[in-house]
Amino acid sequence: MNWIKITPVDVDSGGGGTGSLDPNKAPSENFDLSTWKITLSSGSEKSVSELNNGYELSNQFYTGSDGGMVFKNYPLGSGTTTNSTYSRVEFREMLRGTNTSISTSGINGNNWVFSSSNSTNENKAGGVDGILEGTLKVNRVTTTSGSTSQVGRIIIGQIHASGDEPLRLYYHKQPGHSKGAIYFAHEPNGGDEVFENMIGNYVTETGDSAGDYTGAGSPSNGIALNETFSYKVQVNGNTLSVTLYNSGGSTIASTTYNMSNSNFANDWMYFKAGLYSGNKTVSSSSDYEQVTFYSLSKSHN
Repeated sequence: MNWIKITPVDVDSGGGGTGSLDPNKAPSENFDLSTWKITLSSGSEKSVSELNNGYELSNQFYTGSDGGMVFKNYPLGSGTTTNSTYSRVEFREMLRGTNTSISTSGINGNNWVFSSSNSTNENKAGGVDGILEGTLKVNRVTTTSGSTSQVGRIIIGQIHASGDEPLRLYYHKQPGHSKGAIYFAHEPNGGDEVFENMIGNYVTETGDSAGDYTGAGSPSNGIALNETFSYKVQVNGNTLSVTLYNSGGSTIASTTYNMSNSNFANDWMYFKAGLYSGNKTVSSSSDYEQVTFYSLSKSHN
């Protein structure tokens, strides 16, 4: 395994505070969404320009009563995109902004590369390496499912490559548990994905059952519903790091992964953030999942 555990220390959370969020404004008026587009539960999208024109959608994407940016999804009956069987209400990074003359895909001004790439790719890309930070609450997760590995499982942040995901950051809470676990998956280019438990020991980390729920109880140090926390995802060359912070800004978990053997040096990347469902076997049409973001930022070299 390539995991390096880092002893938690008190630091200022990079996620930032809630600032002066206005519940009477659309999300794009409270947050810088100038380089994001959104995919909705139906599988349809709203472009960067549409999203930044005061876009809201009742019961899916809107400003909450506290000014937070709400992502809400009812998985049963929702649509999916071409390459996925899970529904979502989720942002996709678009470094090109509203310049649609640049293609969505490829090593170009819309996507970024690792600094382990060659100089030609770095010069073509819209950025090199990257940091994604969010402060949020998970308000609700699904409580019905045909799978104990899927029930109560969502993804709150991702790094996506052309075909694989260097990072999927999960929040997962089983019905009856008072707190949820946080873990992430790393899917190498052409290799088997591995998981890392950060809070709780909810999933098998490697092998044929990687990602399956272990049957673990409610994590004593877990994150409850409606509890504020932050995450910071950072890539520097072949080094991927994920750090979690509590509401006071203290580190509660941090892990670093060596991607030298993951074959992403010449691939292109983009961040994703919001709510990507991890449950496609929901049995009730009234069952839903919801997260509220209070800050969301990203940067590249």
